[in-house]
Amino acid sequence: MIPGRAPFPAAAARALSRHGVRPARYFLTVNIARQTTTLFERRQGIYQAQKIFRCSTSRFGAGEQAGSNKTPRGLHRIAAKVGGGWPVGAAFKGRQLIGFTWQGRPFAPIAHRILWLEGLEPGWNRGGEVDSYRRYIYIHGTGNEINLGRPDSSGCVQLSSNDLLPLYDRLPVGTLVWIGEGDARWV
Repeated sequence: MIPGRAPFPAAAARALSRHGVRPARYFLTVNIARQTTTLFERRQGIYQAQKIFRCSTSRFGAGEQAGSNKTPRGLHRIAAKVGGGWPVGAAFKGRQLIGFTWQGRPFAPIAHRILWLEGLEPGWNRGGEVDSYRRYIYIHGTGNEINLGRPDSSGCVQLSSNDLLPLYDRLPVGTLVWIGEGDARWV
C-alpha cells in the first residue's frame, strides 16, 4: 500500500472522541486480519500514513481477558519504553536484559526493544481482568522474524528489528495505538 493512502480507522477516531483523548502527532494502528502495523503522522489536522510494517499478533486470536494470551483490541498508548541503548539482538524477560540473540538466544521471544502499552478504554482494555498494561502487552521485536506476517505471539505485537528500532527512537511515550481486527469495527 502506498504511504498516505492507508485509511485511518474510523473506529479509532470514534474512540478518541468517546474517551476524550486528544490526538497526538503520531498514531500506530495494528490490523490483526492483515498482520500489519501502520505509522500515521498528524499533519494539518489529518492523520496520514507514513509506513506500513509486517507484524505478528497472537496465535490465540484477539481478546482482552487476562491469561488468554490473546491480543487486546482498542485504543492504547505507549506507557513506557524499554531497551534503549542496547544493540540489536538484546533479549529481554520481565523487561530485563537476559542475553543476546547471537549468544545462545537466537529465537528470543522478546528482543531488541519494548514499547509497553496501556489500554485507554475502561472495562475494555483498562482495569480489572482486561488491563493491557497489567497483562504486559507490548510492541516488541522477536528473534524469530521469519514468522512475521502471520499470528505467532502470545498476545503482544511483534515487529522486525529493522522496523522497531526506528519507531522506538521516533515515537515518544504517550503515542497512541489502535488495535483492531480489520472488520466492521475497523471502519
